[in-house]
Amino acid sequence: MNTMRWLEEGCLELLDQSKLPLEVTYLNCRDHFDVAAAIKRLAVRGAPAIGAAAAYGLVLGAMKIEVYHKEAFIAGVESIARELTATRPTAVNLRWAMDRLLKKLRSTATEDINELRAVLLAEANLIYREDITNNRKLGAYGQALIPVGARILTHCNAGALATAGYGTALGVIRAAHEAGKKISVYADETRPLLQGARLTTWEMLHARIPVTLITDNMAGYLMASGKVDLVIVGADRITANGDVANKIGTYSLAVLAQVHNLPFYVAAPLSTVDLDLASGEEIPIEERESVEVTHLDGRPVAPAGVKVWNPAFDVTPNRLITAIITERGVIRRPYLKNMQEVMSI
Repeated sequence: MNTMRWLEEGCLELLDQSKLPLEVTYLNCRDHFDVAAAIKRLAVRGAPAIGAAAAYGLVLGAMKIEVYHKEAFIAGVESIARELTATRPTAVNLRWAMDRLLKKLRSTATEDINELRAVLLAEANLIYREDITNNRKLGAYGQALIPVGARILTHCNAGALATAGYGTALGVIRAAHEAGKKISVYADETRPLLQGARLTTWEMLHARIPVTLITDNMAGYLMASGKVDLVIVGADRITANGDVANKIGTYSLAVLAQVHNLPFYVAAPLSTVDLDLASGEEIPIEERESVEVTHLDGRPVAPAGVKVWNPAFDVTPNRLITAIITERGVIRRPYLKNMQEVMSI
């Protein structure tokens, strides 16, 4: 199942993840407004997938810019990049992808606008392909940490659906399964939007990996009952000191894992690392609409008028993280030093 497909006629198809698992539907995005809307409403979600989709969104926007001078074209592309970046403030892969395409555009010598559009498309295609390759490398490094027969708890969805393909946290799980390690998975439902219940279980069932769904508030008792051997999650942003922003509820799992002496792993490509931020205190945390908490499948589950706090992410401090798994290897403490070394390779 492809998360996204670029069509030669200048259209990006995005798997509408808001309809899963009941319906497999693709959205046809023909301009950057369509892509921005899909990102904003979580039709496409997961930091690496958002970055790749936004890259193609920038290409679609560039195709609509009707100017004759390179400077004006670049200015138009920069404006579109700002619009796309604003859709999801926490996931740094989005900004990373925009910066990468803009850097490529500015460094291209040609003055021909059509050639510049082609350069942007080529770079977007490269981001897409690299993400799949990097996820497989990450999976290979990560599966070496997984014992035979491990019972793995994961949160939200960090699988093929959250990336260009294969997955990050679920990529490690896939690789362990492919290595014949006979692993099994517990998936948190992940309130309020149920990415674990709707997406992770769907992916695991399709991959024929044994999976059991639990509600978020069962995780502590699951660990206390001796049913979990390790926790592995993805990330939306990792700061220079190894603090990690991920789906709300991740921090709680990390605390529980420490209390129960369980390894807590984070799996993410290096495009998720933001060395410009010293710690998690500097990460902007997106807050979403109250209806996501007060309603389920369009029906109210809370009294009208109740106040709601709905941060989409939380921050797990580095002291609770056993290791960070990347496409260049496994990073351990001290994160500040080792992260910079890996990023400089």
